[in-house]
Amino acid sequence: MESRRRPAGVLLSALVVLSLGACGTQQAGPRAPADARTPPGATAPAGAGTPHWQTFAPFRVTAARLTGGGRTLGVDAQVPGGGRTCARDLKAVVTSVSARTVWVQVTFSALTGDPRADCSKTATGTATVRLPSALGDRELAVDTGTTFTADGADLPELRLCGSLGCRPAPTGCTPASYDQAVAALDVPKHTSRGEEHCDGKWLVFDVSSRMGPACVEGGAPGCGASRGDRWFFRAGASGWESFARGTNAGCADVHRTEPAFPSALCAGLPELRRAD
Repeated sequence: MESRRRPAGVLLSALVVLSLGACGTQQAGPRAPADARTPPGATAPAGAGTPHWQTFAPFRVTAARLTGGGRTLGVDAQVPGGGRTCARDLKAVVTSVSARTVWVQVTFSALTGDPRADCSKTATGTATVRLPSALGDRELAVDTGTTFTADGADLPELRLCGSLGCRPAPTGCTPASYDQAVAALDVPKHTSRGEEHCDGKWLVFDVSSRMGPACVEGGAPGCGASRGDRWFFRAGASGWESFARGTNAGCADVHRTEPAFPSALCAGLPELRRAD
């Protein structure tokens, strides 16, 4: 399938080729120097040094859309550009279908082992595929780890889902909503959440991040150290939005930033201390 290319003008540095599962597809990465015969990390095939065509996954999938009554899928993907041998045969294939998800694999072919090739730019091509049935309310999962949905989308364009999934829990005073608030913070992965004070529009809770060496049986000095912070949120269109933080007792930290934050949610908050 021929692709439509639009130069992206992005310079790339070195070609990294990684295996993509058991399907035999390679993952395309930034280009290597023009005189590189075998991509770093790849096993040289028989006859290495002779240019040959290989199949790769794109750098990334940037958009998807539906036409033809919801049965024809178009997928925009970034691939190496700049020369006739950098990328060809961009195509999309439906690999699996379930009641909740349609899985699609996107691939292209590139000529490797050609010292004259200049594929230091990227281009965007569109691959199309006919779905077995209309996507409906199912999610579209592309094998680059990208997910789309028609829910809330400006059709025919599909909506790109975020790190919280295609249908994150609505903002509210619920554990799922609090978990999403923690996930959006710039805190260590294993941060724990303390008691929440919430009225549906405003939210505050403490988080604790482990510090120091790992604890072993019998304990060790400093192994239980933690660092605490208090975060304040307001409800936004896409979830809880943090706007203030601090460690002082009461409402002093938040009212410096947002006087409208309800005193009933923060007046009884204790001062946070670092615990060992």
